[in-house]
Amino acid sequence: MRKSLVALSVLAASLSAATNAADYTDGNIHKNDYKWSQFNLMYAFDELPGESSHDYLEMEFGGRSGIFDLYGYVDIFNLTGSPDSDKASADPKMFMKFSPRVSLDALTHSDLSFGPVQELYIASELTWDGVTTNADKGTFGVNNYKVGLGSDVNVPWLGKIGLNLYKTYDMNAKDWNGYQISTNWFKPFYTLDNGSFVSYQGYIDYQFGMNDDNKALNTANGGAMFNGIYWHSDRYAVGYGLKAYQDVYGLKDGGWAGKTSGISHYVSVTYKF
Repeated sequence: MRKSLVALSVLAASLSAATNAADYTDGNIHKNDYKWSQFNLMYAFDELPGESSHDYLEMEFGGRSGIFDLYGYVDIFNLTGSPDSDKASADPKMFMKFSPRVSLDALTHSDLSFGPVQELYIASELTWDGVTTNADKGTFGVNNYKVGLGSDVNVPWLGKIGLNLYKTYDMNAKDWNGYQISTNWFKPFYTLDNGSFVSYQGYIDYQFGMNDDNKALNTANGGAMFNGIYWHSDRYAVGYGLKAYQDVYGLKDGGWAGKTSGISHYVSVTYKF
């Protein structure tokens, strides 16, 4: 049971199922295939930008099939329809992220690993909330497409992490705008007698080299770091997360977008399929 729990949670962190360097020289590109999905009922306290506190339902999923590695989620805000929610009158009612990667190792039937780098990818990411960016209306849309180079890297203590470097295309401005470096990790660090365990899991998204001509709205760099402590069983998870922001999305703290730097808190209950 303990081994299956660790494997399940590593999948939920959207990392490869393999624990060693990928080697597809045998031509079997489906030997590491897997898939997973789960529903997370969450509540955010003082989420930035805007210091919004609200409930939401998140469908999270991912897997591996041949050359393709996928992670994604869809968030639905104010699930209860409460008129008192910070999201009740907000323009975005949902947010989604899809992060497909194409394995260069599997694509070329080879082993491209070197040093701590276990596998290389063509990486992409789509983030979308359907809202346009309009300073006159006071709206900001997170509608971006990113493409670049991805990797799985083995680091001390944390083990395997995903590490991706993207160039960003702003779909609102219809122009390329800076870069993003992203990493994610999942580290079980305490196992209970019944096989369930506690993990440290999270991610960093940091943008840089962005257009900051509009000094009242933008900065050249910014990002966020999520740090979560979660209890996991085969079917359930319960967790707390602390998220730190610095000019998140390249929005200037105290500018037109309001507060964009600081700390927010999250709690969640998960059911795994």
